[in-house]
Amino acid sequence: MKYSRVFINSMAYELAPEVVSTSELESRLAPLYQKFRIPMGQLATLTGIHERRWWPKGHRLSDGALAAAHKAIDETGVQISDLGAVVYTGVCRDQHEPATACRIAAKLGVSKDTAIYDISNACLGVLSGILDIANRIELGQIKAGLVVSCESARHIVDITIDKMLAEPTMQNYAQSLATLTGGSGAVAVLLTDGSLNLKGNREHQLLGASHLSAPEHYDLCQWGLEEAGPQLYREFMRTNGVALLKEGVELARHTWSHFLEQRNWLVEQVDKVICHQVGASNRRNVLSALNIPEEKEFPTYKLLGNMGTVSLPVTAAMAHDQGFLKRGDQVSFLGIGSGLNCMMLGLKW
Repeated sequence: MKYSRVFINSMAYELAPEVVSTSELESRLAPLYQKFRIPMGQLATLTGIHERRWWPKGHRLSDGALAAAHKAIDETGVQISDLGAVVYTGVCRDQHEPATACRIAAKLGVSKDTAIYDISNACLGVLSGILDIANRIELGQIKAGLVVSCESARHIVDITIDKMLAEPTMQNYAQSLATLTGGSGAVAVLLTDGSLNLKGNREHQLLGASHLSAPEHYDLCQWGLEEAGPQLYREFMRTNGVALLKEGVELARHTWSHFLEQRNWLVEQVDKVICHQVGASNRRNVLSALNIPEEKEFPTYKLLGNMGTVSLPVTAAMAHDQGFLKRGDQVSFLGIGSGLNCMMLGLKW
């Protein structure tokens, strides 16, 4: 995938307001920790995550996405009538149908010929949405499109902790650790063909992308519904963390080689990378496998946790705001999602 006239003009975000510390979650698991003699602080040691943010109870996902969307519109001055597509890409949604994007588009007041739909691709949702809009722009179908997402971890973490206490086994503990890293936030990414007279200091050119998959590992991380009784279902999430890390790093290594070859880049020519934020072990293993020095990457997981689809674009926005990403940098977005799928984007910042 190569692009010649696609630009990212905004990466606006909204962080959830409630700060939840890792020690707070561990205190709720005290009976389990005592049974297996697990020292307090183990979760932070394993993941490197000290806190994350959650939305208030009852928060509507589309409201978070709308808040980020309004920021993107305000900072660029883009006309709503210029939006050829509005795509919602979160793992979490308001409901099964209609598309969560429909309420967001209605509240924004888009025109009747705007394409409105949801995309689902685990933690790669926003990157998938970016490429979907980029293809429409590159083909000349639209001038601009908006990718939005909002993720919420409160409900699934609460359910997981209850299950860990009700079924206190080491297997359940191991399969639940990844869920406890979950954070919450929202993002809106505005892409254009560069022809609109927008305000702001962002016009990051999308150069290309690579995507490889290993769907035989579809069962390493699952989030869905399980039967809990007659006509009664509950959410569950379980992750084989060791295997997921091993296979994810291997897929990332192959995708990275494909990406560099396609872009005709050497590793040394990649100035900065922005990774999906999972935790300390994932960061260390991925960067080592790809031969990328840690100083070229901007981590946010310590204070934000894993915000799913929202993590990578929010991290990129923060890296830009704090001067880590500079104009002219050759930047790669590195995303790995359960499934397994791996996606890497190349941009000139």
